[in-house]
Amino acid sequence: MVTAESVLEAQTTAKEFADLFAHRRWVHRTQPFPHVYARDVFVPEFYQRLTDDLAKLREESPGLFGKVAANYSADGVRLADVPKDSALAVFASRAWHDLVAGIAGITATGDVEGSVHHHAPGAPYGWPHNDLNPAWFPGEPPGPDEVRLPNGTVDIKTGHRADGVDARATVRAVAVLFYLGNPDWEHGDGGETALYDHLGENGRAPQLTLIPPLNNSLLLFEVTPRTWHTFAGGNTKDRNSVVMWVHRTKAEAVDRFGGDRIVYW
Repeated sequence: MVTAESVLEAQTTAKEFADLFAHRRWVHRTQPFPHVYARDVFVPEFYQRLTDDLAKLREESPGLFGKVAANYSADGVRLADVPKDSALAVFASRAWHDLVAGIAGITATGDVEGSVHHHAPGAPYGWPHNDLNPAWFPGEPPGPDEVRLPNGTVDIKTGHRADGVDARATVRAVAVLFYLGNPDWEHGDGGETALYDHLGENGRAPQLTLIPPLNNSLLLFEVTPRTWHTFAGGNTKDRNSVVMWVHRTKAEAVDRFGGDRIVYW
C-alpha cells in the first residue's frame, strides 16, 4: 500500500497540500494491470469545495464546456480553462503533478493535460485504449515549481504550430481519474471505468475490473502499452470526473516501450 501523505512528506513542493487529504491508505493493485485506487481522497471540507466549484462552473460558465472528442460521449472543460481561484485548479498544480508522479514512480516533465468530464445519463460504452499517446507542449520545459498547460499556440495532439513557435514532444506517463459531484452510486447504475488485461479478437477486450464512479474516489496508473481501459457507459445518472495526465519525455517513452508502441492520433 501507499499513502498520499507519505509521498507528500517526501516532496517539499507538495507539503502545503497535505491538509487537503483524508490520510487514508491508497491501495496498490496488480490486476488487471498495476493501478492505485483510493476512497475518501480529500477531507470533506475540500471535497465539498470541489463539488461546489464544479456546479458553479457549469452554472456560470456553460460556454466553457464542449465536446471532448468527436467520437466520445462526454462534454468537458479543460483544466487550462478552469479559473485559478477554483478548488478544481488543484489538479493543475505543481504539487498535484509531483504527487501523481511520485506515486507512480516516474520522472515527469511538469506538463499537465486534462479536463473535467460530464457524461449525461445513457452515455454509450467507449472503446478500449491505453492512453500511450503523444502530447506537444509550448515553450521551454517548466521549472521545478511550475507546470505547463496547453495554451492554444500548439496543437497538443499533432504539434502543429505557427512558424517561430517552439514546442516539445512528450508522451502521457500517468493517468488519473477522480470522481466527484455524482448522485449516490449503487450497483447497476453503470458509468464505471472498465480495466482489461489484454485486447481480444477484433480489438475487443474481455472485461475484468470495473471501477465505480464513487464520489471522492480516485484511479491512478502509469500509462504503458498494457493499460487498456474505457468508459463502461450505460450510466443511469449524471457521471462527472476529472481526467488528467502528467507526461514523460518522448525519448524516455521510446527508450522504455519502443517508438512503435506510441499511439498517434
